[in-house]
Amino acid sequence: MIRPYLDKSPQFDETVFIEESAQVIGDVAIGSHSSIWFNATVRGDVHYIRIGSYSNVQDNSVIHVTNGKFPTILEDYVTVGHSVTLHGCHIKSNNLIGIGSIVMDDVVIEPNCNIGAGALVTPGTKVPANSVMLGSPARRMREVTEDEIAWIRMHATNYYQYKETYK
Repeated sequence: MIRPYLDKSPQFDETVFIEESAQVIGDVAIGSHSSIWFNATVRGDVHYIRIGSYSNVQDNSVIHVTNGKFPTILEDYVTVGHSVTLHGCHIKSNNLIGIGSIVMDDVVIEPNCNIGAGALVTPGTKVPANSVMLGSPARRMREVTEDEIAWIRMHATNYYQYKETYK
């Protein structure tokens, strides 16, 4: 369902795939070739949400904001795994947010990071570029390798290909 809220409607072009069970509401802008999958909720009602190009929000994920204080921004080539919650945070380009992770208000994740499955990134955390973050609360375990940076991009590219077959 694509739905306006007050005077704001979701904005995206014909290259974007939004599965019909997904909810995209309000002040949401989605970049080219991105995808929103089964039962995901992208709720830009009390602040804005921006999703860059070639990003994907997988099944049962929730993206929300903090009223008037923290928008949620996903830049390009961001993969949001199944059942992730993103709330009032900024995810920079080429990041993978693992299955079941929670990323809270005022978090900034710099490029080329792997946020492991089930991680809890607590409010105000600034994640340095090229980090592997694991645990609850999430801690920096090590730097990603060049192969892992390519692997992160591969996930976004795979979802670009999947959305093409669904369109």
